[in-house]
Amino acid sequence: MNLEKLRNIGISAHIDSGKTTLSERILYYCGRIHKIEDVRGGGDGATMDHMELEKERGITITSAATSVEWKGHPINLIDTPGHVDFTVEVERSLRVLDGAVLVLCSVGGVQSQSITVDRQMKRYQCPRVAFINKMDRTGANPFRVAEQLREKLGADAFLMQYPIGHEESFSGVVDLIEMKAYTHGGTEGEEVIVGDIPADIKDECDKYRGLMLEALSMYSDELMEKLLSEEEISSDLIYKVTRDAVLGGATPVYMGSAYKNKAVQPLLDAVLKYLPSPLDREIKGSDPKDETVKIELRPDPERPFVGMAFKIVDDAFGQLTFMRIYQGKIEKGGTYINQRTSKKERFSRIVRMHSDKREEIDTATAGDIVAVMGIDCASGDTYGIERDQCTLESMFIPDPVIKISVEPKNRSESDKMGKALQRFRKEDPTFRVFTDAETKEILISGMGELHLEVYIERIRREYGVDIEVGAPKVSYRESPTKAVEFDYKHKKQSGGSGQFAHIKGRLSPIESDSEDSFEFEDNVTGGRIPKQFIPAVEKGFRDSLVKGPVAEYPVVGTRIDLDDGSYHDVDSSEKAFYTAAGGCFREYFKQAAPKLLEPIMKMEIEVPEDFQGTVVGDVIKRRGVMSSNDVVDGNSVIVAEVPLAETFGYATDVRSMTQGQGTFTMELLCFRQVPSNIQEEIIEKKKEEKLVDAK
Repeated sequence: MNLEKLRNIGISAHIDSGKTTLSERILYYCGRIHKIEDVRGGGDGATMDHMELEKERGITITSAATSVEWKGHPINLIDTPGHVDFTVEVERSLRVLDGAVLVLCSVGGVQSQSITVDRQMKRYQCPRVAFINKMDRTGANPFRVAEQLREKLGADAFLMQYPIGHEESFSGVVDLIEMKAYTHGGTEGEEVIVGDIPADIKDECDKYRGLMLEALSMYSDELMEKLLSEEEISSDLIYKVTRDAVLGGATPVYMGSAYKNKAVQPLLDAVLKYLPSPLDREIKGSDPKDETVKIELRPDPERPFVGMAFKIVDDAFGQLTFMRIYQGKIEKGGTYINQRTSKKERFSRIVRMHSDKREEIDTATAGDIVAVMGIDCASGDTYGIERDQCTLESMFIPDPVIKISVEPKNRSESDKMGKALQRFRKEDPTFRVFTDAETKEILISGMGELHLEVYIERIRREYGVDIEVGAPKVSYRESPTKAVEFDYKHKKQSGGSGQFAHIKGRLSPIESDSEDSFEFEDNVTGGRIPKQFIPAVEKGFRDSLVKGPVAEYPVVGTRIDLDDGSYHDVDSSEKAFYTAAGGCFREYFKQAAPKLLEPIMKMEIEVPEDFQGTVVGDVIKRRGVMSSNDVVDGNSVIVAEVPLAETFGYATDVRSMTQGQGTFTMELLCFRQVPSNIQEEIIEKKKEEKLVDAK
């Protein structure tokens, strides 16, 4: 395979921007499918949305991979979900892809989820082109969307095309490099008709070509000189500079209407011209023995194999592991080593995926994205040819924010439910399962109501288990707000060997709300506490963080400085110091004016202008804080920060307030202190729950 021609790309965007519709057109024009299906309404549903639930709801839940060929270039394509609840799907896809297409709606523009996706692309330094979809919609305005890309995302965005026609009369695009008009013929827009620019938009096209060249000249001195001396600029130079600009972080903007089969082919041409091949990406791994030593990986089939398992799917045929090969090659039946567990595993079958269909292959080489059957691993594991060869940086996994209790209606189905939960936990790192130690309830936690709803529905359908679901609970956190000095002695003298431990130091707050934000500093000098007992003290404090003394929620943002203490030659032990740390934490944490923190969601609500007042009033009633409120073509776009606890069931409420016309999206913004009156209510409620459980 000629690696220079290979493209590994993902399609990501805000909800309902038309990602799956665009993927469907790409598959059709590349000859991968022979009939276009729609995401919603009748037929077999879109190829990339192969799950029953996806077809019913008209949304993408899991990312689907396929491979196509366009003009002699193989393309591995991943279609990702738009809902923030399935954000891990986007996260892990962008982690292994070389480039991406950011799809935007011509009316909605840059929306909340577009901002999240942009952040993910920047995190993995994923070069991209933007595609403004739905150009045939009333209120379509590509110029405003390009402006929003610059303002809201800080992207260096410039139009590469100019629209022919407006809204309903949109018929094609003008290529600003070649200065040719592209319109479409044939039943499904498969014929691209190249013609001259319509006279009425010629001046506008010249103006936007000038703006495009001006933006590109920032990436090339040669282009800048030619512009200044008003020389003729060749198309080849523009193509070369645009490619360099994309690799340098610029975002060229294309436009079209996937649903109306317009201007998808020019976008495919742009993917080939500007997005990187595996050879253009610099990938570094780490030495497992020393994280600071970096190992450069090159997409060369002759070098030792290194690959990353980025997604796991358990199905009727066993575990299917999606893998990106960064270096070397793999063969069917070959044995490779999981770098995390050091276990040898046999790759019994290698398949190339086309949505949920698979095609067997014997080998796969560097740069490829394939799926392997018959191995047992976790998402984010690195594979190599020998032990301790290389590890790749894993992907970012956000913490879940909402939990609910689940139990099967029939006790006899507990095993089936356990199997289902085990499987989903393995497939999706943001889906967590745990048992409450006191109530013995099984709790599942995830990224939002929709996330958990989908998994519960899947357990019902795929495993035939009828589940009873408890009310959603918010994942609150506890955090100290002032520093306290501690001086704690643990003594126990009752027959046999005694226990003695004495610790002194300081407990103070730090700025952080992530679940592993705990700092421990050992300042003990002169052997006042023997070195072998210090780890026991740290472990004692660390284990106390699981349930805080305020309302038994996890403790975050805490720092412990251990400054002094004493010990007893006979009675002191690791156990004594471990117990002392736990007792000290329970006693002194209450003196650090602890506060509860609650998850705050950033909500973007879109409603017709007539309902704006009602919806804003409702947001304020829910303790929401307004960030902005814009009116775009008769639609009001409200951005607000609302506590998660106040958002349950909001989907139904917003529809009833707006006669079914309102839509909203939300994502976790941060954790903030809970107002004192509400904190008291939460603590009271927790006490009541404990009394009920005790009975």
